[in-house]
Amino acid sequence: MNRSMEAHAFLAKKGFKVKSFGTGDKVKLPGTAADRPNCYEFGISYEFIYNDLVEKDKQYYTQNGLLHMLDRNRRIKPCPEKLQLSSERFNVIITCDERVYDQVIEWFGSKRSIYNQAVHVVNIDIQDNHEEATIGAFLISDIVTKMAKSEDLDDDIDELLHSFEAKCNRQLLNCVMFY
Repeated sequence: MNRSMEAHAFLAKKGFKVKSFGTGDKVKLPGTAADRPNCYEFGISYEFIYNDLVEKDKQYYTQNGLLHMLDRNRRIKPCPEKLQLSSERFNVIITCDERVYDQVIEWFGSKRSIYNQAVHVVNIDIQDNHEEATIGAFLISDIVTKMAKSEDLDDDIDELLHSFEAKCNRQLLNCVMFY
């Protein structure tokens, strides 16, 4: 909701064809207590979620930035989507959290390859706060721009990611899965 959507907005402004997805069972947002998150089904509109949080505690959700984040999200697309429910195929999937990366890899591993189409799955860990999401969007944009310039991503990706890691001093995870 935060990191991927910030990168989504940034990449879309640069003209990239981009989609963003969640991978969990539900859309979970922090609640007023640590043990009581706000949970929503995928497909529920950002507009609904925004209004629901306003009704629950507008001041609290304004102060912690959730309403601002949801306002940004609803300008990008109508609702949160789940990767595992998408029939689209992608050349590259970038995750912002190792747990999400593992879920993506597990999902690909649990299904049979039908099209024999490769997808590069890359993880760059980004802390889940507003400042790091903005920094992460710049980093993701940088790496996606380099990937887009490659004439043969399958051959170039290892060197490209290694050089990116050295430049940014961030460790990346990557693997190739198949649709």
